Formats: sequence, structure tokens, C-alpha cells
Amino acid sequence: MSMFARIVICGVGLIGGSFALALKKAGLVQTVVGVGRSAATLEEARSLGLIDEIATDWAVALKGADLLLLAMPVGQMDSVMKAAAPHLEPQTLVTDAGSTKGDVFAAVYENLQHRLATVVPAHPIAGAEKSGPTAAFADLYQGKRVVLTPLPESDPAAVARVRAAWEACGARISEMHPQDHDRVFAAVSHLPHLLAFGLVHEIQARDNAEQLFGFAASGFRDFTRIAGSHPEMWRDICMSNRQALLAELDTYLSELAWLRALLIQGDAAALERLFTQASQARNAWGANQ
Repeated sequence: MSMFARIVICGVGLIGGSFALALKKAGLVQTVVGVGRSAATLEEARSLGLIDEIATDWAVALKGADLLLLAMPVGQMDSVMKAAAPHLEPQTLVTDAGSTKGDVFAAVYENLQHRLATVVPAHPIAGAEKSGPTAAFADLYQGKRVVLTPLPESDPAAVARVRAAWEACGARISEMHPQDHDRVFAAVSHLPHLLAFGLVHEIQARDNAEQLFGFAASGFRDFTRIAGSHPEMWRDICMSNRQALLAELDTYLSELAWLRALLIQGDAAALERLFTQASQARNAWGANQ
């Protein structure tokens, strides 16, 4: 693919910073400009080589920009798009890295009506429990999925260029309808995070929390690893996708009720069958990763 002369990234943490580093490693970007709320974070990103310039004014940031990546928490999408919209140039592609898409589409149609052909929403499935510029690394997206959710109005050439940018980062690309996207990720991403946060919160509130954490080992660590994730980001994700998430939570509560019933009944055989089915499904999925 051809080089990007100038990329602007709003949110220069794990996701945005790794995108910049990957394109730099591939030799496909000349200048990366960072925009964000925290001057200290932007300075840190520049010192680490994630970005080349810091901009505090959208007019300056977007001057001559080929691509704008919105990589901040999804709760900021509407306000950031509103601020950036007047300064987008005809050639500037707009994409995002949000974990929800219904709210992103709403913000796009509210604020970028004049630029729909050059907007290509996306979601890289490559997060981690760490955040901030120091968490970024160039190979984050190697072999990972990135889901594109183009608008009906998205120009095929714009979709192809955004796809090529993610592919240059090492990602495998899929396309989905935004509603399908939000339902799928409510089940396999948003619900697991909600459960991990909830379990750790419940344990830490107990009078003997120190004792419990002292004896917690690999099972607790593996199950709750994602509870170390960025609280603001996950607050916004859960609120943005709350209807689909509530449906998944209700389904999971039914499963918990079934497990509780088996324990009350002392039905070891049924419990083992359930465990066997789950183990086989988990191992089959793991073998394909």
C-alpha cells in the first residue's frame, strides 16, 4: 500500500500507540500526530516514539492529514467527532478503534454527515489489561482480528485503504454489520469483563479480603486478569452496549441458576456432563487460536 504522509491519532495509549508503532515499523507513515486530553500522556507518547508531534488544536492536527484514528474511550466519540469535523480535509479518512459500534454510528451520522464516504468504523480485537503509552508495542495486532463495520455510504476505496492499513499492522480483517458486532461482543468480550470486575469487587469488599487474595492462585489470576483493564474505557463500553449486555447477563444468570440447582440437588452426574461439554468447547476453541 502507499505511504501515509500524516496520521492523526486521538488517544495514544495501547491501541492508538500500537497502531502508530506498527505502521512505523512497516515504513508506511511519515508523521504521526497525537491528540488527547492529557498533556503528560502526549509527552510520554512522544518520548517513547509513538508519535512525532503533539497538537492541541484540531485545525493544526488535521492539516494535510491522510487518516484520523479515534482510539479514545467510546464515551468521547461524539464530542471528539464534533470538534474535529470542521477541520477534516477531503482526503482524510476517519476510522476508530471502539469496542462498540452502534454508538459510533450514531455519532458519525450526527457529526460527520458531510464526510460519510470517507468514514470506516473498525474494532481491533487486540486489547490487554494494561493501558497508556507504555503498554503500546508494534506487534500487538500480529495475527489478531480487526472487524470493519463500514457505513452504507463508505466509499469502497476508503474501506480498502483502511483495511490495508490494519493488514499492514499484521491483522486479519473481517466485516460485520454494527448490530451483529455489538451482540457478538456483548457475549464474548463485554460480559466476561463485567463478570471479572464484579468478582474482584465482591472479594475486595469482604472483611477477610486480604486473606482471600493471599491464597488466590492461577485460577483466580487467569479468570480476573481483565479486571485490571482501564475502568473508564470499560464503563463507556458497558453503558454504550448495555441493552445487548443486559440480554447476555440475563442468559448467564439463568446458567448460574442451573448450576446452583445442580449443587442443591447434589447431582454430580449432571454437573460433570455440563463441565465436560464446556471443557470440550473451550479446548476446541483454544486449539484454533
